[in-house]
Amino acid sequence: QVQLVESGGGLVQAGGSLRLSCAASGRTFSTYTMGWFRQAPGKEREFVASISWNAYSTDYADSVKGRVTISRDNAKNEVYLQMNSLKPEDTAVYYCAAPSRRGPTISSLPAAFAYWGQGTQVTVSS
Repeated sequence: QVQLVESGGGLVQAGGSLRLSCAASGRTFSTYTMGWFRQAPGKEREFVASISWNAYSTDYADSVKGRVTISRDNAKNEVYLQMNSLKPEDTAVYYCAAPSRRGPTISSLPAAFAYWGQGTQVTVSS
């Protein structure tokens, strides 16, 4: 079965950095767009970033643009999210996500993604 497992979260002070990883199994996602979402307590799950299957294009939420870089290693079936200059408002559970089919996924809505990891907690203190 398909499984996405996030790692790399933790507690960091404002201005610090974290690198999140997403390891996929059960399916090769080398031809799929992949995405990262986050959800803070009491808030809706929101889009953070996505990357095309060949890393030709990337997309970022305005709230993280310039501070976050999404990347992937298709040989390892992994996706990464490098986060720098972290702010307290970045505190959330971060989820790795994949769509149900290969190719481009142009929507940033959670409903466009079929597979989700269990999430990794990122806490940014001030």
